[in-house]
Amino acid sequence: METQELHRGRLIDHIQLVVRDLDASRAFYTAVFDVLGVPMGGTADDYFWADELFVSTADSEAAEGKLTGRHHLAFQAQDRAAVEAFHKAALANGGTDNGAPGERPYHPGYYAAFVLDPDGNNIEAVYHGEAKRSAPSVKVAF
Repeated sequence: METQELHRGRLIDHIQLVVRDLDASRAFYTAVFDVLGVPMGGTADDYFWADELFVSTADSEAAEGKLTGRHHLAFQAQDRAAVEAFHKAALANGGTDNGAPGERPYHPGYYAAFVLDPDGNNIEAVYHGEAKRSAPSVKVAF
């Protein structure tokens, strides 16, 4: 049976790429996002972003001062308890602590935990605090 409708929520909150040459990456992403109509932000010397993609240098504060693997991937959590459960489950299943559950300075209510997966990728679970969603998911109809 052919799929006629999908419901997509926000499994992936954001992705961070730590790059060797920020100027080259900025030029590349500016070009491709201009074509795709995706606005870019960030004028700092060590990062920029577009939608939920965050690109930084290794020495950016956002990169936690060290390369941890090939990628940083953040998943949205429903609440603080889910962030804590994520951290516990990750550590029990081959992950390494890279930031215990707690408030982060990114915005008020940002509560997150970080682990390194078995390959050294920096994986995060984040709860953005009390907020009202406009919809539980995006409906895609074919």
